[in-house]
Amino acid sequence: MTIARYDQNFIGGRWVRSSGSELIDVVDASTGRVIAKGPAGTEADVDAAVAEATAALPSWRALSPGERAVYLRAIADGLEARREELARTITSEVGCPIGLSRTLQCVTPVHSFRTAAAIATSYPFERVLDNSHVVREPMGVVGAITAWNFPLHLVTVKSAFALAAGNTVVVKPSEVAPLTAVILGQIVAEAGLPAGVFNVVFGTGPEVGEAIVRHPDVAMVSFTGSTRAGRRIGELAADQIKKVTLELGGKSPSLVLEDADLEAAVVSTVDDCLINNGQRCDALTRLLVPRRRLAEAEQIAAERASKAVVGNPLDPATQVGPVVSAVQRDRIVALIRSGIDEGAKLVAGGPDAPELDADLATGFFVTPTVFSEVTATMRIAQEEIFGPVLAIQPYDSADEAIELANDTVYGLHAAVWSADESDAMRVAGQIQAGMVRINDGAFNPLAPFGGYKQSGLGREFGEWGFEEFLEVKSMQTSANSRPWM
Repeated sequence: MTIARYDQNFIGGRWVRSSGSELIDVVDASTGRVIAKGPAGTEADVDAAVAEATAALPSWRALSPGERAVYLRAIADGLEARREELARTITSEVGCPIGLSRTLQCVTPVHSFRTAAAIATSYPFERVLDNSHVVREPMGVVGAITAWNFPLHLVTVKSAFALAAGNTVVVKPSEVAPLTAVILGQIVAEAGLPAGVFNVVFGTGPEVGEAIVRHPDVAMVSFTGSTRAGRRIGELAADQIKKVTLELGGKSPSLVLEDADLEAAVVSTVDDCLINNGQRCDALTRLLVPRRRLAEAEQIAAERASKAVVGNPLDPATQVGPVVSAVQRDRIVALIRSGIDEGAKLVAGGPDAPELDADLATGFFVTPTVFSEVTATMRIAQEEIFGPVLAIQPYDSADEAIELANDTVYGLHAAVWSADESDAMRVAGQIQAGMVRINDGAFNPLAPFGGYKQSGLGREFGEWGFEEFLEVKSMQTSANSRPWM
């Protein structure tokens, strides 16, 4: 098998050889085999990228929103044209089933560029308040540091909105899954984006990521990843009082009220937990059910999880593929074992790997697992597992259910199920989460995405995500001036 070798970063509108000589293995999650090698960028590479972004900033921000939108739509067209290539690349890198790679993983990036373009062309950048002109301006050079689980989406949702707002961008994609960023760089070049407006430096967090955060010419950092890494970025950025947006972890509850359709709620929650093999920060990983209906919920969840098709993610029939790496697999298995050791009831799956064909024996597969009788003090109730593992927690009253839902350091996502939508909305109002789904309410990419507590700071998507990349200025004139007291 030929191993693709990449030793260049995308800087100043062209591919430039990294100043570092090391290469990082990119591994096929299904087989454990090395499929590519990517550059291990350096601080010098970051300096070069930031210099290009800084030089490009005045002319880019001087363009009208409509002129910037033309470039963004061209990038969206390029993403659509290479959708199958991107989908297969994502499936190889992170193990996402091909059906999901073709849809959610690849459709959302196109939507981000088209939506950002539309918002920019209609957004009121200036308001008049008595004698004040309140304007919103680009932040400057934006550093975007992203995780591996949605490698294309996370880069594009940051870049599209930052660029639309008039900023220039330096991206560091995850070194675990860098290949879609290579394709994106090619698409950006073909779209004719002015040199230096969009840059990519490949490499690790401690080397490239921290260099981006520390760089004095980077005005803002947008990060998606673990809470631990987000805390480190916040510490580094604080030294310069630099704006940071953080989209971090989650331990999201799915709260089933007494009058809910239990089967619909449980099936939907299990399915949600398994999306992208459980590798989602906003996955519903805790199922809260009335104690009197616990046995019924266990049966439904166990049956649904056990029937999930685990296998080659390139097979359209596969519902659950491998997790991204051996390290991630071993961490998930260790947490499954902790659930058993701490007394949770195992109703489906477990720590043993699923039985698969010989060609997948070296892949990083985890059996879809469901625990019940989980208490709030157990690790599987508190820690983000980032794998196909669901914890069922029984409750005795609605007040207790709300307390359990909020009993975590996270607050990203939640769901509430009830036959009475107004009652579900009332309960949703008491849950500490940035997003709450009511029954089968669909995801809305125009609504704000982000969380409370240690799930992060700031929002992505829609107008809220656009405004994160804008600074606010007020200018007072003598016209219409009047004393305020």
